[in-house]
Amino acid sequence: MPEIQLGAHTIRSHGVTVARFHMHDWLILVLLIVIEVVLNVIEPFHRFVGEDMLTDLRYPLQDNTVPFWAVPLIALVLPFAVISVYYFIRRDVYDLHHAILGLLFSVLITGVITDAIKDAVGRPRPDFFWRCFPDGRGFFHNVTRDVLCTGDKDVVKEGHKSFPSGHTSWSFAGLGFLALYLSGKIRVFDQRGHVAKLCIVFLPLLVAALVGVSRVDDYWHHWQDVFGGAIIGLTVASFCYLQFFPPPYDPDGWGPHAYFQMLADSRNVVQNSAGMNNLSVRQAELENVYVDQQGTSMEISRSNTRDTTRTLESC
Repeated sequence: MPEIQLGAHTIRSHGVTVARFHMHDWLILVLLIVIEVVLNVIEPFHRFVGEDMLTDLRYPLQDNTVPFWAVPLIALVLPFAVISVYYFIRRDVYDLHHAILGLLFSVLITGVITDAIKDAVGRPRPDFFWRCFPDGRGFFHNVTRDVLCTGDKDVVKEGHKSFPSGHTSWSFAGLGFLALYLSGKIRVFDQRGHVAKLCIVFLPLLVAALVGVSRVDDYWHHWQDVFGGAIIGLTVASFCYLQFFPPPYDPDGWGPHAYFQMLADSRNVVQNSAGMNNLSVRQAELENVYVDQQGTSMEISRSNTRDTTRTLESC
């Protein structure tokens, strides 16, 4: 492979080219954002909640330990900051572009899957009773004994979105991607036994786990909701990471697929150029030989002509 110096592929030199090559991927991201907005606007399925089912749904309604606005900061801004720091160290636009693209895909695909399941399942939150009856007085259907909520419609709507946990799935999607990204960059699986590297990789996962625990502590989710959200986030993060990067245990796990493909293309260009030069030299040599042969033939022909003329004169 040809030697590639650091800083040879920056945002200024190759950023536009790389972004244009993945234009369709960026358009799909826009589509995912639109789908995510629609899923948050539509009404979720209102599952039957009988009077006798409210026993486990009477937990107090309280504020979030991790507010909604903090989730994008944890899942997107924090990984983006780490990725940006690595770019300023290595100056590789391929790594920067594909890491950001993979991160966005990881979070947005996770968000779409999570909210689609939320709307379809409609599981009540642990604090559903106080969402449905803010004054503590329950009203139920005379025949089915289903709840007849008197609370704010938006609050009740949010109360039907327990499974899976969006905070947890988003956190594990973004920080799970970051954990995989770091494991490749610091070469955790280099078989040298440096446990300190594992601590660095587990740190983002610990933060995501604490976000999930806070959802149970705040009585916004059942433990199954948090577990399901973590599985969704980690699974999607793994697929999205492997779409752009080799596995972390791979010897080339420190760089994106596109970087090594670029190196291979550069090597092929060099080999093809050398082959064309050799071909040109050979063609020039053949032409010289052909010209020399023609000159020799003409000299021989002239010599024969002179000999024939002398013979005739002698006769």
